[in-house]
Amino acid sequence: MIAGIRSVFDYVVCVDDGSADDTAVTARRAGAHVVRHPVNLGQGAAIQTGVEFARRQPGARLFATFDADGQHRVADLQRMIDHLDSADLDIVIGTRFAAPEAAATVPPLKRAVLRTAVWLNPRIRRLGLSDAHNGLRVFNRRVADGLDLTMNGMSHAGEFIALIAENRWRVGEEPVEVLYTDYSKSKGQPLLNGVNILFDGLLRKRMSR
Repeated sequence: MIAGIRSVFDYVVCVDDGSADDTAVTARRAGAHVVRHPVNLGQGAAIQTGVEFARRQPGARLFATFDADGQHRVADLQRMIDHLDSADLDIVIGTRFAAPEAAATVPPLKRAVLRTAVWLNPRIRRLGLSDAHNGLRVFNRRVADGLDLTMNGMSHAGEFIALIAENRWRVGEEPVEVLYTDYSKSKGQPLLNGVNILFDGLLRKRMSR
């Protein structure tokens, strides 16, 4: 995955979230800059750490989050960057649901959960988003400097949406294809986490009042 990204983009940051294997060594050999957590903290914390590291680099202007399970495509990332620049947006989020053929590749139960998550969150609908839990995002320096994820686990996706609304970042979507291989499905979140994400989002909303 890192080699594929680096065939187009020079700078890749890999967050090793407390792994007990050779992830860090392998990532460095593939050409990534590696930042390590001493213990596993979750995807939200990994994204926050990666963005904080990247925004400290001289000249950093555009940023992207890219899941490490092989679901995302570099070609989609390239289009999202073009969309960000041409539409004068702050952030572009990938969507699996812009085209019927792309939506049909999503496993039925997962598709139902994702659709329900959008339906239950009026903030997502007001922003005009259809796939708020897609890990493929591209954003500018304004978003990177203002990003402050406090939800360490998978609930960071809902928190990301909340930050977009609270900061009035200009947001758009780009159709993408998510690759559901046996490996990527084995690394995906359990459906029970959908309940946890909803609960954490409600808790954050209550605490921010």
